[in-house]
Amino acid sequence: MIADERISAFIDSLDTGNTPFLNEIESEAKKTNVPIIRTQTQSLMKLLLAISKPTSVLEVGCAIGFSALLMSEYAPADCHITTIEKYEKRIPIARENFKRAGREDRITLLEGDAADILKELDGPYDMIFMDAAKGQYIHFLPDVIRLLPVGGILVSDNVLQDGDVIESRFAVTRRNRTIHSRMREYLYELMHHPNLVTTILSVGDGVTISTKVRG
Repeated sequence: MIADERISAFIDSLDTGNTPFLNEIESEAKKTNVPIIRTQTQSLMKLLLAISKPTSVLEVGCAIGFSALLMSEYAPADCHITTIEKYEKRIPIARENFKRAGREDRITLLEGDAADILKELDGPYDMIFMDAAKGQYIHFLPDVIRLLPVGGILVSDNVLQDGDVIESRFAVTRRNRTIHSRMREYLYELMHHPNLVTTILSVGDGVTISTKVRG
């Protein structure tokens, strides 16, 4: 845990929860070890959706569709969500979850590598939620910024890597060193990019919130 476990448990205890269907999907994800956004990150997303009231959202990394469904539930009724997933085993589960929720007309799932798909999209998207392979965030960033309008919001999840991001690369297991260095590069780029204003929050496994201030 990045934050003190007792504090996190207390904050989670105050959470108002989600709809029964979202709770069901979350339970299924946990049983099958599918990573989904954490409780505090869910609360943050609900707040951002309520404040920004997006009509178009792009999600990079769909998994089984939990976060897309959560955004669809708490975004305005006219909001359309486009989500990208390349892991073939999860795509049919996500599609079935969208069907079960009756959200097929509000959520579009694009199958394939986000690096390729992002280049083909025109946008703009009022909000972009980055929740894919952490080592790829830095490679997706140029297209993500292109697709974001001035005033748009970029939310990136899992940026603190359970605290590993603050460690020396030699303190990180060898297989994670590339992800570690790329995430550090990503965070630096977000904080120093001339077109963005960004803050880093120790919510969940770390979240950045960026807004595009110029084209």
